[in-house]
Amino acid sequence: MGIVYENMIVVIPVMVKKPMDRKPIRRRSRQRTVVLEELRAVTSHPTARELYDRVRRRLPKISLGTVYRNLEQLCGCGKARRLVSEGGEARFDADVEPHDHVRCVRCGCVADLPGSAAEWQPGELDETAGFEIIGYRLEYLGICPRCRDSEAS
Repeated sequence: MGIVYENMIVVIPVMVKKPMDRKPIRRRSRQRTVVLEELRAVTSHPTARELYDRVRRRLPKISLGTVYRNLEQLCGCGKARRLVSEGGEARFDADVEPHDHVRCVRCGCVADLPGSAAEWQPGELDETAGFEIIGYRLEYLGICPRCRDSEAS
């Protein structure tokens, strides 16, 4: 667990599951298609509830449970990623390419960072730590521009 100091960024490396058993989605559904389209339309890394609010504009009768189930299926087949941070609600990302994130410690917003900070190659850590490395997640913590601006006011 990292410690957050004012005006500093703390890096907390966390292991995540490697999508070993990606299951293909058996049939295409209108609801799943809309959930994925709405997730791809934003870069805010929405929570399931935030995505539900967006999807309901197009599918007014959809339930929050259906959005959750479709997000699980999309993550399971590799079309989306779940971002879990310590003490926070899960957020979702349609960009499944390797990249890191920065999360505001005040409001919880999440933004993409270009590229990836990991410089190790698969197999290098296996020899030194004895672990079978199946993935990683690196999350930077900071204060977003909106929170900094409101603090200055």
